[in-house]
Amino acid sequence: MSRASDAGIAVRDLSKGYGEGPVLDGLSFDLPSGETLSVIGPSGCGKSTLLYLLAGLDKPDRGTVSTGEVSRRDKGRISFILQDYGLFPWKTVQENLSLPLELQGVAPSTRRKAVADMLDELGLGGLGMRYPAQLSGGQRQRVAIGRALITDPDILLMDEPFKGLDEALSRRIIKRIRERQTENGQTILFTSHNPGELRLFADKTVRLDPTSH
Repeated sequence: MSRASDAGIAVRDLSKGYGEGPVLDGLSFDLPSGETLSVIGPSGCGKSTLLYLLAGLDKPDRGTVSTGEVSRRDKGRISFILQDYGLFPWKTVQENLSLPLELQGVAPSTRRKAVADMLDELGLGGLGMRYPAQLSGGQRQRVAIGRALITDPDILLMDEPFKGLDEALSRRIIKRIRERQTENGQTILFTSHNPGELRLFADKTVRLDPTSH
């Protein structure tokens, strides 16, 4: 059964700069609840900056971001896959996957089952006791994806989420994320340079162009 949610995204006149000038300048768009938006554009156009603003990890210079009924205090309802994975190197794969559930106060037995299921779902069975440094780039990327999915967030933000994965594996993971989205009504926003990912995954697209400084 789909979870009732009004976790869409509305961006109004969003601007952000870092010293030399704006990276984002007056950006506005709407993403209805349960839909998927891809953000495309060349390097330096503000794609990652936009995701940090949406996640509440940075503040805009101007403009607003609304995420419907999702509370900023309830961090588990918004998950963010970083470009550099964002895994804790001193924690095992199991511990990295379990951390969001632990922060939500989920019981240990429930966490263990959820982690085991996620490892199997992403083809990482048998790697739970390894540390990130012992994994390939593609394996680390799958752990990052799993950590974001394990809480069934209302809003899923992904920065180049399928880099380092071969095409067959990317298609399989995209299919599984889509299935979860159908079940839970997730709103998804991701960045990509891959036309194949856009065709498979995006309901709509926003293109960012470099701002003139």
